[in-house]
Amino acid sequence: MDRSRIARVMEKMRERGLTQTLITSTASVYYLTGLWIEPHERMLALYLDIEGRAVLFGNEIFGIQPSGLDWRPHKDGEDPVAGLSEILRPGAVGIDKDWPSRFLIGLMAHRNDVTPVLGSEPVDMARRFKDAAEQEAMRKASAINDQVVEAAISALCEGITELELASLINREFAARGADVADGPQLVCFGPNAADPHHAPGHDVLRHGMGVTFDIFTPIGRYWCDMTRTVFWGSADKEQRRVYDTVLRANLAGIAAVRPGVPLRDIDRTARLVIEEEGYGPYFTHRLGHNIGLDCHEPPDVGLASDAVAQPGMVFSIEPGIYLPGKVGVRIEDLVLVTETGCEVLNKAPKGLRVI
Repeated sequence: MDRSRIARVMEKMRERGLTQTLITSTASVYYLTGLWIEPHERMLALYLDIEGRAVLFGNEIFGIQPSGLDWRPHKDGEDPVAGLSEILRPGAVGIDKDWPSRFLIGLMAHRNDVTPVLGSEPVDMARRFKDAAEQEAMRKASAINDQVVEAAISALCEGITELELASLINREFAARGADVADGPQLVCFGPNAADPHHAPGHDVLRHGMGVTFDIFTPIGRYWCDMTRTVFWGSADKEQRRVYDTVLRANLAGIAAVRPGVPLRDIDRTARLVIEEEGYGPYFTHRLGHNIGLDCHEPPDVGLASDAVAQPGMVFSIEPGIYLPGKVGVRIEDLVLVTETGCEVLNKAPKGLRVI
């Protein structure tokens, strides 16, 4: 158990008047206990109260050998929430935003004196600020991401497919120590890149196409995430104008990052560059997202965000322009907020590249 992290969660619980909570996401349980457990369809729940009592509930198949942790296993075929229901106090209990409803409904059948409330925020707030070890893990992951995107760019050739490149990217990540070997890498050719989340298919690379790589994976449990766009053979005037606009928006967003700046203002700074070139309607998503043990963590870097940049936060700056049927360009870097500004974790070149 990491008592310093538990203390931070307890502090956030007090601020929100929450006396007990259930922490059930794999990443959050790992953050507090050091145990990485993929429960799949089975139940996993860490009970935490305001006095610091921590009890882990789960299936004995998880094979946990806890040290200094109160571990309460159940067997297949047993009611997974029975033991959990016995430990709860009457009144409000925080529930993880992603806990399956089948477990919550079962819990409520046991305890009609308990009121579920959304309880993810105390852990999310603690996880928002990366400590020195987490920051170093994310630097290393991003350095590997830089290597992999260069390998992918080097593999470009006439006739290669999006799926072939996506598979190559996964192999390159796996060879460098990624936690998974089959991530859903985004590789988009030509007009397919105008879909921000295009799934790679059997489209083949042809002269004059743009190629967008949005590649990401966990390495040592911490995620990297980066996007680069290059052009194969040639880039026409419109492609160059779109690329230049997105690059300037990316750089403007990064330059705006410093402690005390609202995240919505960082989004607005980058978005203004795109709007001034007349492409405002074609930047269709938030500027970025926080990242760490999960690829997408709260808060958003977007116009609706009420969060403020603070040292230790890591988030993406990823403006894009998407012209349907024509071209899509996105450039994404991860930044770590420092005491005076930010550190850009990605070093892969992002000037206009025609391969």
